[in-house]
Amino acid sequence: MTSGRRHFTAFQRLLHWLMAICILAMLFIGVGMVSTVMPNHLTLVAIHKPLGIAILVLVLIRLGLRLRYGAPALPADLPEPMKLAAHLSHYAFYLLMIGMPLIGWGMLSAAAYPVVLFPGVTLPPILPQDAGLHALLWSAHVYLAFAFFALILLHVAAALFHALVRRDGVFEAMASGPARDGAAPPERRAV
Repeated sequence: MTSGRRHFTAFQRLLHWLMAICILAMLFIGVGMVSTVMPNHLTLVAIHKPLGIAILVLVLIRLGLRLRYGAPALPADLPEPMKLAAHLSHYAFYLLMIGMPLIGWGMLSAAAYPVVLFPGVTLPPILPQDAGLHALLWSAHVYLAFAFFALILLHVAAALFHALVRRDGVFEAMASGPARDGAAPPERRAV
């Protein structure tokens, strides 16, 4: 769904940037978790679990806002393959932002590890205990994390391309505030 607006709503922008920070933190915490057996490992695990659930809650809110308010239309002169790539990448982001926490929760459930959000609040298991299922979900979680990181790099590259090369307002749709909503679109320079 697209809207006639040139910018995402303020709350959509806030969630985007908040989730960007959370997801990058999760990826680096995940790398730290699997690369150490030091006492820091337990601290990283204790952060990783509730942060994953927080991301799941935030993405569900974000998805609801996206369905309710839509997104600004892409520039009319954007080549069709780039429009397709933009749409497919957003679907991939939503699938990963929802799937990764659920896979992690399922993986921990299959290993009979509790998902402790904070002392006194533990989530129920969502899958039965099964060592084989745990191993499968662990592998999926790891490989999808690499795919997620690659998708983030592509997303950042596309954002920079729109901001610095095309200068077509796509970057500003997520980066600028509501005061610019009535402003004229940035002038395109010949490249």
